[in-house]
Amino acid sequence: MPAADCQALRFSTSDVNFDKPTTSTRSSSRRSSGSMVALMPNPHRCLPMRSPMARALLLTFAILAITTLLLRSSAEVQTAIIQTAASAKQAIYLQRPLKHGADWQDTLPTPTEPHRASSTGDIAAALVNSSIPMDCNYDIARLKQWKEKYKLGGQIEYTKRYIQVSRQPIRRKSMTALNQSFLTDTIRTVDLNNPEPYQAESCPEPLVAPVSQSPFPGSANASEFMFGVSTTYKRFSDPKTSPVNEWTYWLTDGKGNTNGGKLLLMLLDAEDEQLQETHNILTTAGIDVDVYRSNAEDIMAVRYLALVPTMYNHPERPRKKWLVTCDDDTFFPSFNALKERFDEFDDGFPMYIGTFSEDVNNIQRHGSQAFGGAGVFLSVPMAGLVAERYESCKTEQKIKEANSGWGPQGDILLRKCIYENSNYKLTLLNELWQLDLYGDPSGFYESGIKPLSLHHYRGGGWHVAYPWHYTKVSNVCGEDCMMQRFRTEDDFVIANGFSVAYYPQGIDFDVNQFEATFHAAPQNHGWNLDFIMGPQRPSLHRTGRKLSWDLQEAEVLEEGMVVRQVYVRRADDWRWKNVDGSAMAGRDGVLELVWLGDRGQ
Repeated sequence: MPAADCQALRFSTSDVNFDKPTTSTRSSSRRSSGSMVALMPNPHRCLPMRSPMARALLLTFAILAITTLLLRSSAEVQTAIIQTAASAKQAIYLQRPLKHGADWQDTLPTPTEPHRASSTGDIAAALVNSSIPMDCNYDIARLKQWKEKYKLGGQIEYTKRYIQVSRQPIRRKSMTALNQSFLTDTIRTVDLNNPEPYQAESCPEPLVAPVSQSPFPGSANASEFMFGVSTTYKRFSDPKTSPVNEWTYWLTDGKGNTNGGKLLLMLLDAEDEQLQETHNILTTAGIDVDVYRSNAEDIMAVRYLALVPTMYNHPERPRKKWLVTCDDDTFFPSFNALKERFDEFDDGFPMYIGTFSEDVNNIQRHGSQAFGGAGVFLSVPMAGLVAERYESCKTEQKIKEANSGWGPQGDILLRKCIYENSNYKLTLLNELWQLDLYGDPSGFYESGIKPLSLHHYRGGGWHVAYPWHYTKVSNVCGEDCMMQRFRTEDDFVIANGFSVAYYPQGIDFDVNQFEATFHAAPQNHGWNLDFIMGPQRPSLHRTGRKLSWDLQEAEVLEEGMVVRQVYVRRADDWRWKNVDGSAMAGRDGVLELVWLGDRGQ
């Protein structure tokens, strides 16, 4: 585990009633019913009306006649209602895109009745608990910015889609089926080299995404936790590796205020002014932090172990329940869920909580222990035990014993300190993820799970991911919806915050299994990851069966009520090829998703 590895960061619809008849249907029904009753002939008085039997027979005939007429009228009304509901449902749910070009779009289903929204105003009226206007016109200036930023071609396939969040008292689902299509028309190709005047675009009805009423990130209370991170000033200050944005997510309320969590940051190779600069940057972001200079004479493993006595001896420790060591690329995407999980544990008992590497080879190599990148949680009594034995746990002999062949490991030093000085053992929490994965991480992030921690997402041999952008959608739909999947009728799957994938041959595989887009390293036997992840289903890379747009950036707008996401797909992406090696798409593509918050929740 690299010593410089700790970075903790911080996705009910109103039912549309199609069962009401239109005004014209209701009025015609009333007219029909009324005229029929008026035309009923007067009964002949075959029997004197004073006779009880005559009156009874007359009443019986009258009731039968009226009932027959009402049933006929009711049938007409019911037919009208059904027809109205069917046509409304077809307009909203059965929209199918038109074929276009000679590539992947030929696989899209053809609409039986192509639908175009009549006006943006009509759409806005249909939004659930929302008064936010929708705008699907092209913004050429922004498209040109994305073209330069993401190295795209001059012709871009562009689609914008609004998604209305509907927060309901339901549980989180890994995959939620929507009775709507993702595409409602052809994909438009925009020529940015020779932009021409275009007609104003109207927006289709938004997708409606039902989600649980999970808490929002800004409501997290981290006051029971203290985090210790050891890294270098170079990694902290480098824009490519700086953890400031991620820490701001899970250590503040998102508005420049601390959420109660305490951060102790130990920096190697930092001058006094650099320590002060670091402190200023983090406190300005709203993070409650103390910054220390690491002892340059200590090796990486010892600097990691030193975090425990540093936290335990801190004056704020009496107000904390959990002291946590992690890496500068550790991210906690759902802090409310994390706290709720730790409320189940007895913090008054010496507890050592964490998770294994997903790669069984790493467990064999380094040992049965908490792997620090996923986060190692110590109750205060356990941290006290380590602090008391700290000097004896970092002797030259112990450091030698902590060398697993990859150099001395801080995780091993900590495990040995606990195991050799007590009878307490590791408590596994598998919702924490070390992510010792190489290759394309989409199989993990598209799995629909709800992780409590993420790690190793900054590349450098490991995978590349952008969790700070992934979690922004949680500001409109709650923590549960990040990485939650939504499947549309036309076989698109939105892995919220990570990707939008299209399956042109349908989805005929187990969506609850991880797709094997990644692999273990350096010794990949094919089954290394089965220990934690279970057997993975085959990858769809280079099969012509999957085409994906990956999230590159996200932005929170309108005080958290609107989030805009930008997903990009490159035509030359090595993954999106047909079996014969030809590209599935002839042009680069951009999907823009705009998530609208549920103002009623």
